[in-house]
Amino acid sequence: MKEVNKDVLKDAASRLLFDMKDEEYETLLNEFDIITKQLKLMDEIKGLNDVTPMSFPYIDESFSLLRDDETLEEDLVNKEEMLNNAKVYKDGQVKLPKVVN
Repeated sequence: MKEVNKDVLKDAASRLLFDMKDEEYETLLNEFDIITKQLKLMDEIKGLNDVTPMSFPYIDESFSLLRDDETLEEDLVNKEEMLNNAKVYKDGQVKLPKVVN
């Protein structure tokens, strides 16, 4: 693991286009020190590498995070009505202003 020091933090801040006061860097270094110590403690847990990682703690085959889709007739919108609400549309699609140069 790369050592986290003030120069590394200043380089990261520069790449992210911001800067901090010296005391803020010191506070951040102290936080990284605490996190590093906690990670080292986790490395000492026996059998940790033998455990299968979980993506969600309470999931089993009978549990689904997704609901079944139901389309209700009253929820359907007529395409022509929808296009009449748009300022500009072309070929059945709403035309939006360009947002990225």
